[in-house]
Amino acid sequence: NIGGAGGGSGGDGSQPLLEEGTPKSFIAMASINTFHKMVQVKCASWSQKKACIGVLGEIKSVVESLDQKLVTGNPLNDSEQEFYDQCDLSGIEQKEQHVRSEMQKQVEEGKITNYDKKRLLTQVKERLTNLDSDIADATKNKKPKKLEKLKMQRGKVTEREKNLDNITPLPPIPLRFQADIDKLRKEMQPLTKMEQAAKGRLLTLKETAAMTRKEEIEEEIIDFEEASRGWFEEDEDFQTRVDASRAQGKARAKAIAARKTKKVSSGAGSGSSSSRKPVTNWVLPGAAKKTSRPAAAKKKKSASVNTFAAMMMDSDSDSD
Repeated sequence: NIGGAGGGSGGDGSQPLLEEGTPKSFIAMASINTFHKMVQVKCASWSQKKACIGVLGEIKSVVESLDQKLVTGNPLNDSEQEFYDQCDLSGIEQKEQHVRSEMQKQVEEGKITNYDKKRLLTQVKERLTNLDSDIADATKNKKPKKLEKLKMQRGKVTEREKNLDNITPLPPIPLRFQADIDKLRKEMQPLTKMEQAAKGRLLTLKETAAMTRKEEIEEEIIDFEEASRGWFEEDEDFQTRVDASRAQGKARAKAIAARKTKKVSSGAGSGSSSSRKPVTNWVLPGAAKKTSRPAAAKKKKSASVNTFAAMMMDSDSDSD
């Protein structure tokens, strides 16, 4: 409960200093440990951390203004007092220091996105332009000490620009709810196939229900995409991550369909032994034709032997 920082009005009817449930109110009121976890999840990119520094600066200004109000002997209203009690200046400075340290670490380790790299290079170029202007003024006004200092600064900024140029940007940061999105896409694959097969004709009741579910899944995916958006994330950066997620989903669906097609083709090609056609035996000219009735021939031979034996028995009887 952040109370006067972002809750309802104070006991005296005063309005809260920060809107409830906003990133700004969470940043202001969170403990140091909780804030560290928030930054890791909600401000994953360098650009988001850069924006977080700006918000911390705004909160710091509010606290300082309340300090000044107390110093001059002016009492705080209920909302101001509640905010002041929960949000001290030293805590804000610790949070600011942590974020700056994380930003520097990301750059040094090359863990920046393409969008981050563009912003950093733009900053460096602006800094070089300003230094060149200052160097020109120092040269014109004959200020050797200042000129030497400015040239040293320019050397450091130039080195920073070189290091940034050598960084290979990371791929877009995966969406926070990518696993949930993948499950929904898997559920939608057979429904999409059904929809394609039913084009040009009226749908059955079962197909109509399936298409209704498909629309629900599409809405749920969009909700998960929006919920994956980090704090202070620019539209361009966020859209890049969403596009990467959708491209990954299409590639995965295509791969699954290809595997199923290959499996079906392989099964049809192998067939079963019971479905094989009988082999035809071809007889060459001049070759003896094989009989297909060996049992009948054997039976005929046996009958001839029995007739001969009967004739011999009759002959013996006559001799008697």
